[in-house]
This record gives sequence, C-alpha cells and structure tokens, in this order.
Amino acid sequence: MTTIATTTATDPTVGAAGATGSAAFPVTGSTKTTSRAQARVDGGRHCGARESRKALLAGCGAQRGPGRQSGAGPRGRSEQRVHEPMPTALDRREQHRQLIGALLPEMAAGSVVSHQSAAVLYGTTLWRTPLDRVCVTRNRKGGGRTRPFAKVHGSPVDRAVEVDGLPVTTPARTVVDLALTLPFEAAVVAGDALAGRFGLTTAELGEEIAKAKGRYGIGQAKAVIALLDGRSQSIGESLSRTMIEQHALPLPSSQGNVLTPDGRFVARVDFYYESAGVLCEFDGPTEYGRLLRPGQDFAATIHRERIRETHLRALGFEVVRWTWDDLIRDRAARRLRAALSRSRPRPDGRIEPAPTLPGRPASIRTL
Repeated sequence: MTTIATTTATDPTVGAAGATGSAAFPVTGSTKTTSRAQARVDGGRHCGARESRKALLAGCGAQRGPGRQSGAGPRGRSEQRVHEPMPTALDRREQHRQLIGALLPEMAAGSVVSHQSAAVLYGTTLWRTPLDRVCVTRNRKGGGRTRPFAKVHGSPVDRAVEVDGLPVTTPARTVVDLALTLPFEAAVVAGDALAGRFGLTTAELGEEIAKAKGRYGIGQAKAVIALLDGRSQSIGESLSRTMIEQHALPLPSSQGNVLTPDGRFVARVDFYYESAGVLCEFDGPTEYGRLLRPGQDFAATIHRERIRETHLRALGFEVVRWTWDDLIRDRAARRLRAALSRSRPRPDGRIEPAPTLPGRPASIRTL
C-alpha cells in the first residue's frame, strides 16, 4: 500500500494564507452568520510542542497570546507579563501533528484520525478551526466523548488511508465530517482544499453524504458539499463564494482564461459570469495586491495590473474587484450585484476554464 507523504511546511496554500493574515479575518456575511461561525472559533487555545509526551500534554491548551501573565497568584498580586508571539497557522499545524503522534499510540485499537486532525495530516488548508484536541473516529454508532486533549467520535467507518504510518479517514469522508461539525465558512475552506488536492468527484462526496444520513448537521453538510469548488486557490476565494451564496447572488465559474476573439490569451481571472460579461478578482489585503510578490515594486505591479484590466474592459467585460475589507463590510456583494444588474453588449472576448492540476489519488484500504 502506498503511503501518502505530507509535509505541512511545504504546503503552498498554507504559506499563502499566512501571508495574507487571513486567520484573523472575521467571517463574512450577515451578523447572524458571523455569530454562528464565531461560536466555534478556537478562542486562542493552542497546543504547545514539547520533546516528550508528558511535556507536550502539559503545554497543550495554554494561552499563547501577547499579554499572557506567567505564574499563579492571588488576584491583585503583581505578576510579570510575558509577551509571546501568536503562533502562525503553520506552527499550530505542526504542534497538532506532534500531539497526534503522542496520543494515537495510546488510544484504543481501531481509532482512526478524523475531522480537522485528518486535514492537518493531509496538509490542506484550514481556517478558523480549533486544533486543541486530536479528533479520532471509532467504528461504532454513538458513544463519542471529549477528553482534555482528544475528541472521540462514534460513527461507522470502514475505510481509511495511511498517512505517515497512521490510519486516517479518506479525503471524501474527511470533507463530510468537517461539513457536519465546523461552521459553514470554515467547512467550505477546508472542503475546497481537500477536493482540489485529491480531485474529489461529486459522486465520491455524494456517497459519503448518503452514509452520513441521520447524523447531526446533515442539512448544513449537504449545503457545504453543494458549494464546494476544488478549483479555488485561496481562503479568500472560498470565502468569496460563501459571500456570494449568502447574498443570494448567482454562483460564478472559477478560474477562467480570458481570450481575444482570435484565441490569444489575455488574463486569468478568479471568477467569471461569461453570459453577463462580468469578471471578478479577489485581491487579498489590498487592492491589486493579488499579483504582488516579495521584492516586487508595488507601483510597477499596479501599473501592469491596470493595463491588464484595460485590455479586459476593451474586450467588453466589466471587472469587479474586492479585498478582505470589502468582504467584511459587504461592499463586495453590493458591487457584484450592481454589475450583474447592468445590461451590456455581449463581450468580444471569450472565456475558457483554466486547466487545473490533476488530483493526487489516495490509496484507500478497507478496515
């Protein structure tokens, strides 16, 4: 059986997410949606990495934010403040890997790494997802429980993938498990990443949804699966689609190559509505920031992007851009709604789906 080799440090998606600071980005959409997602946010609890299992567990769950007071004492006693940097998403994932390795050998036979712990081992993107407990599933109906450092789920599981020598729920099962348990936006982010990495099909996900019939959260899970798009290339693009869905706007196609009438390439865009002649770009923290790379001149990058946008408009397309701040303040939804409501002549240019890398197959075994 082939083992899937995963190394978090080499995951380009995680690196990009960390660069944009997306872990601190509030949930998009209405106040109701924000409250729903924030209710499941980790709240700053992270698992500290230690050399031994005892030390590892002793440090798990400790507050790691700036201003944390060290030492214990009666209220009112002066305590020294120790300022520690917040762990990055990459740090938290590596710490969680170490916690999995420390706990799983001592858990009951038949425990399969699942949920966000499975996603960590697969090296896929996570957003606003608690990592203070190792998640495992045992092949039984019910009987789940929460321990200080582990969450045990009880549900039928008959197949697994070996990752780093550990049994892990299949990619499709992991997507469904996360869709059942995480807030909607977080589940879409993780589901997009897993679907893209492993080339998951609608049939595979539908099979797992059918098996999950009757489980708590099945309604949300179906909505998450219906929205997934493995072509999404960032957390921001995934959250942009949840924003579009929450505002009852038509869902766009993802990752399109815009061509001239005679077939010459002009640009790749994040989202597009070909019949409406509307192209959409998620820019990240700042406008036109999507193409800025370390060491590049900001003014030159903006100039090139504006020339690119001029060519797109010359072909008859309207370009709608948004940033993280636009998502937070609902400006993106308003701009997109206005653009889709305007009538315009059919564009001269055309759009083709951009080619994507084939998914990596997983070697699945029966338990």
